[in-house]
Amino acid sequence: MAPLNVCMIGTGEYTTGFVDGSASGSDKKVGVVGLTLFDLRRRGKVGALSMVGTSGQKFPAIRIHLHQNITLAYNNLDTSFTSFPADDRRDPEAYKQAIDALSPGDAITIFTPDPTHYPIALYAIRKHIHVMITKPATQLLSHHIHLLQEARTHNVLVYIEHHKRFDPAYADARNRALKGSLGDFNYFYSYMSQPKSQLQTFAAWAGKDSDISYYLNSHHIDICESMVSHTHRPVKVTASASTGIATSLNCDPKTEDTITLLVDWESLDGQGRRATGVYTASWTAPQKAGVHSNQYFHYVGSKGEVRVNQAKRGYDVTEDEGGLAWYNPFYMKYAPDEEGNFAGQSGYGYISFEKFVDEIQSLKENRASLDDLDARGLPTLKNTIATGAILEAGRRSLDEKRPVEIVQEKEGEWSLK
Repeated sequence: MAPLNVCMIGTGEYTTGFVDGSASGSDKKVGVVGLTLFDLRRRGKVGALSMVGTSGQKFPAIRIHLHQNITLAYNNLDTSFTSFPADDRRDPEAYKQAIDALSPGDAITIFTPDPTHYPIALYAIRKHIHVMITKPATQLLSHHIHLLQEARTHNVLVYIEHHKRFDPAYADARNRALKGSLGDFNYFYSYMSQPKSQLQTFAAWAGKDSDISYYLNSHHIDICESMVSHTHRPVKVTASASTGIATSLNCDPKTEDTITLLVDWESLDGQGRRATGVYTASWTAPQKAGVHSNQYFHYVGSKGEVRVNQAKRGYDVTEDEGGLAWYNPFYMKYAPDEEGNFAGQSGYGYISFEKFVDEIQSLKENRASLDDLDARGLPTLKNTIATGAILEAGRRSLDEKRPVEIVQEKEGEWSLK
């Protein structure tokens, strides 16, 4: 079958590594989305590539950045793409023109501010385009469920880019929970943080359009859901937040520094067993913490427990200027191979995209159905409903200063109250 044509919607750090006129100061200096898709094109899995932003005036500088930091670094890797809007235009709805230029069965990736995920995905789905959305899928549970309904109607895959599912340690822990060797779910605690510099990267929307719980807690809530959704469902969320640091850095007055969600889980077997999930996320970690993303969790079952600390990963580098730092080549390996080609195909960030591309081809070749993909435990819309419910319930709990209940009357019918 012909390679998959893909349109990348969003031109920021995650797609290109280009922020505020130069390479990002984070560990994603050359991005993730673009680099991965350029390499998948080299390997014959991806065909024509396009990219969408709101301002076409950024594209000349982005092309120079990609050429200097990807093409020249990886044996002349082709970084060409068609761009929308034109270089002399600004158009917040340029994604519509770009999607209209695709054909049914093509795909898009959405790496844009959270409030835009739903309208962009809906527009693409109704054009019979497959969709990858960065987490969170949507900010509202109702939007999540609506996208699921529309995706089923138009028989397209909507895949949430929960790459931590493919982290080898996390995946192994999930497998142990699913096999039952850890016993009944009892307790889950997670923490994830990024340094204060991220508040500058996300200054346009931080505290205004979304929060750190949607951005970071979504990782571990999804991991927990993937480990326990066959036996438990979330029933209540109580949120707490700290403030003061972000606002001192000129962020919007509503910006929380750290958000913790306390979630009550209830067993599905009618026995009344309860479990507790505690999910904490912060974007006010120290600038010189040595890691860009501190991340770990502790899972407790009736027969065993799992602790995963992915902050330092057993790999540290000390340099005169940068000091001591812990890098994560297991997510994206940027070092080239012996021939000079990009060699990060084994990174779980890369694997997440390759699975999206491969599963679309399996759908198009009638080797699998949407039900089959759901059954494989991939981060599809159906397999991430509980995550969407918890995230919105957490936001509402903070705004309304009360616990929020999650109600599931029957499969597919979720609501908050």
